[in-house]
Amino acid sequence: MILFPNAKINLGLRVVEKRKDGYHNIETIFLPIGLNDVLEFVESADQRVSLHISGVQMEGSPADNLVVRAWEIMHEQCGVPAVDIHLHKIIPVGAGLGGGSSDAAFMLKGLNDFFECGYTVGQLENMAALLGSDCAFFIRNKPAIGTGRGEILDPVEPELTGYELVLINPGLQISTREAYHGITPQRSERSLRELLLFPLNLWQDYIVNEFEDMIFRKFKQIREIKSGLLNAGAIYASMSGSGSSVFGIFREGTVPQNIADYFPGLYSWTGALM
Repeated sequence: MILFPNAKINLGLRVVEKRKDGYHNIETIFLPIGLNDVLEFVESADQRVSLHISGVQMEGSPADNLVVRAWEIMHEQCGVPAVDIHLHKIIPVGAGLGGGSSDAAFMLKGLNDFFECGYTVGQLENMAALLGSDCAFFIRNKPAIGTGRGEILDPVEPELTGYELVLINPGLQISTREAYHGITPQRSERSLRELLLFPLNLWQDYIVNEFEDMIFRKFKQIREIKSGLLNAGAIYASMSGSGSSVFGIFREGTVPQNIADYFPGLYSWTGALM
């Protein structure tokens, strides 16, 4: 089976409070985008799970990869047999785009379908939440407000018809743990659901990623990417997740043809919100 796990961006990100278990409760809007990895698995002939990774380099042992951990959950819950897995990484790693979480969620869905386990969407979301805070989002893979650790999802329908996305990644990997260390949790008067109803040209003033202040102080280049996207004509620009990718939302047809020249040597992607 061949699957195409896609990335996400965060439209706004607030850290609401620190939990007793050491995690943080957040409020964010998850939006799927059309940038994707390629994930293939076939039933193993020797009854041993194997994972081959190509494309973007990743650190760590394959045995610790979330895709393998997703298989372990399905093996334990449904008895799925061993598989040979090939993961071709295209989504930048450690970049606030949820690539690893998406790979794991698509693995759960793929195994469920291929081996006819019969789990419901809700059951798959519960399994995905065991793997990571934003894994559950990729089960339905539709715009949603994420609360709790990000695993509590409430569908939302942002009006983004007629807009396209430019994504820039500087190749920096930012530790989520490090990012949270510099945040002071606080609650806001207006919810992101309310702010989403504002005209898009007002989002820049109201919909904020609270990680930006700390990350921008430490990584000047990321702040400059955001400024560069706004200077290039983006109506709204923001860092995604805890960084390091930055995205800009442009009116369709207004993205400069030479947008990559604004960010020489950096990874750039232009495409649609899903």
